[in-house]
Formats: sequence, C-alpha cells, structure tokens
Amino acid sequence: MATQPFKINVPDSAISSLKEKLSTATFPSEVDFSDDWDYGAPRSDVKRLAQYWKDGFDWRAQEAKLNELPQFTTKVAVEGFGDLQVHFLHQKSTKTGSIPLLFCHGWPGSFLEVIKILPLLTEPKDGTSFHVVAPSLPNFGFSEGVAKKGFSIPQYAESVHKVMLNLGYDKYVTQGGDWGFMVTRLLGIQYPESCLASHLNFVRVTEPPVLSKTPWQYVKHALLPYKDHEKAGLARTKWFHSQGFGYNLEQSTKPSTLGFALADSPVALLAWIYEKLHDWTDNYPWTDDEILTWVSIYQFSTAGPAANVRIYYEAKHTELEKSLKAHEYVPGVLLGLSYFPEDIVVPPTTWGRTLGPVVFEQVHKNGGHFAAHERPEKLVDDLRRMFGKGGGAYSVVKSAQSKL
Repeated sequence: MATQPFKINVPDSAISSLKEKLSTATFPSEVDFSDDWDYGAPRSDVKRLAQYWKDGFDWRAQEAKLNELPQFTTKVAVEGFGDLQVHFLHQKSTKTGSIPLLFCHGWPGSFLEVIKILPLLTEPKDGTSFHVVAPSLPNFGFSEGVAKKGFSIPQYAESVHKVMLNLGYDKYVTQGGDWGFMVTRLLGIQYPESCLASHLNFVRVTEPPVLSKTPWQYVKHALLPYKDHEKAGLARTKWFHSQGFGYNLEQSTKPSTLGFALADSPVALLAWIYEKLHDWTDNYPWTDDEILTWVSIYQFSTAGPAANVRIYYEAKHTELEKSLKAHEYVPGVLLGLSYFPEDIVVPPTTWGRTLGPVVFEQVHKNGGHFAAHERPEKLVDDLRRMFGKGGGAYSVVKSAQSKL
C-alpha cells in the first residue's frame, strides 16, 4: 500500500483541554516522604512538571522540531484486524549499499527514541550506513489504535513487517529494546526470509541455560564463575522484579482500570511515565522539556493515553505460546546483544546466548534502558560493528546486498 507524508498537528482543543485539566489537578497531601523515590514519583517533581506543562512548556515548538523529520503513514492489513494506519519515521541514507534497519520502540518509549541515532546511522563520515524506519507501534504515538481484543505480539510484528514491505524492503535488519525485544524476535520467527539479523539492547532472559536446550551454554554457566558485572546485573534484575514490577502486573491484568486514570488525568500519566524515565536510566540528566515532550506523545496519541498499556495484557493472554518463543533459541536469525548495566533486566552473557546464534556481544560500563536516547553513540557503534565489514552479521548482509 502507498505511504503518505505526515505532519504532527495536535488540535488546539486538545492542548486547551490539557491545560484546563492541569489547572484543576489535585495532588496528594504532603508527608515527610513525599519526595522519597522509594515510594514512587516525588510530589515536588511531578507538581513542578505539571505546572510547567501548563504554563511554560511549548508543545508547538516541540511539534515543529519533530515535523522537521521525515514522517509518513501507511495502511497495513493485519490478519483478523483489517487495515490499520501506522505512523513512522523513514530516514533514507544518501550512501549506496545502505542497510534497511527497522527500529522498534517499547513502553514507555516511542519513535522519539530513534532521533539521536538517526544522523549517526544514515550519514556517517565513513563505513556502514543504514536506511532507518522507526514506526509508532499500533496503539502508540500517531499510529491508529486497535478496537478489537486479541492484538498481541504476533500482530505487532505483522504490522511493522508490512510497513517494511510497503516501503519496498523485503530484506532488512532490526534493532529493538523493551517491547522491541519481543516484536523483533517475533519478526525473526514469523518472517525469517525477510529479517536477516537482529540487534537487541534489552536482553530479556530471566532463567539460566538449560542442558536439554543449549548444552554448551549450560556447561559454561555451570562451570564458570560469574564476573563482577554479571553479579551486578543479576542484582539489578532482582531489584526490578521485587521493587519495580508493579506497573507490569497492573498493565498485564487490569489495563482498563488503569486506563481511566491515564485517559482522564494528565498528572497521572506524567507520574506513571516519569517514574520509569528516572528509575530505568543511568543518571540520565533529563530536562523538563525532554520529559514533557516524551509524555506529550502519549497524551496526544491518536489512540489516546490508555491504549498503549494494553500490549501487556494481550502479551500475557493472547497467543501466549507463540509469543513465548521469543525467549527461546531462534536459529535462523543472526543476533547481536548489547548489555547496559542500568537496564531493568541484565542477565549473564551465557544466559543471553540461549536466544540464538550470537555474532556480536558488547557489555557496556554505563547506560540504562533507553540506550538510543541515553547513549546514542555507543549503540550506533555497536550496530556499525555488528553489520559493518568484518562484523558478525556482515556476511548475511553482503549476501543479500542486491536486495538491500
């Protein structure tokens, strides 16, 4: 199907409604632990951000900056769900032989995550270059929402795969974090003839190797002691599952209940997302404009602020057996793994190698969950090393060069 140029144009009425709701917001009573991060988003931070969102933040200025980027929409036919309109960035390189790269965001991210790495990937001074496609997943950003139940990870993968086909990319590579891990893994399972290789900055493995499935990794896991950074990663993972997993339980069991707060209260939406921007990053120096632009993409999303959390419910309740294959060994797609120490799941490398034929691996000394935004140069360097000449995935890219 054809693609159409797209410009963000949030209605004045939506901005006025936001400001009106912010002007009548009620905040929790102040107590001596109101600003203790152990209890959640600090009252003073959220109150300050809400005030600035109402009186100082210039959405139109941010909108204009975003509209400088090449944005488009296209319709994709998803089996059982009909046609869906998907929004995406598509930045082509001017260099010959550039590799089509599908960048897949997660929650609470968006297509915004790709912005810092776009020029680095598409127009490097030398070496490997990419044509970058960064969709807004259905129910996120400026893509259409899904009104029918059962739209799960296989359907998200189908939708972004068909975006690539609509652009003429029947061979491509992928990069994903958060839900991008699941979606790009399913791309490799469902469309191995198209998805040539995948790079992940979120290594979602929570169990050690099993002898019957990956015997060599099991032996190394059993015999070799963990390195200090792997012990720290396991501690970080334990913290996440014991102290930071509540949002996941709510979103994967009762998303509609939470949706009332997210849809009606911009302060609730702000606090819900701001907590993750703080807890999941490695001391990243967020500016207020960055935070509010990030949250505004959710506030002004086409499907509304409540739609995005449904991905958690569907992933746990629909086509679960197929989705769980994302955590198993996928033999047909070359794999690159980048570990950032302040991510929310940071397994030992032997665990990560149970996912597939790992041809690139990098353990970073700093960085968190939103690698493309926090450490753009490091993520780009990993991609160029993986796919560039001499890299682990160079052979598969070179063999399909006529298609790329």
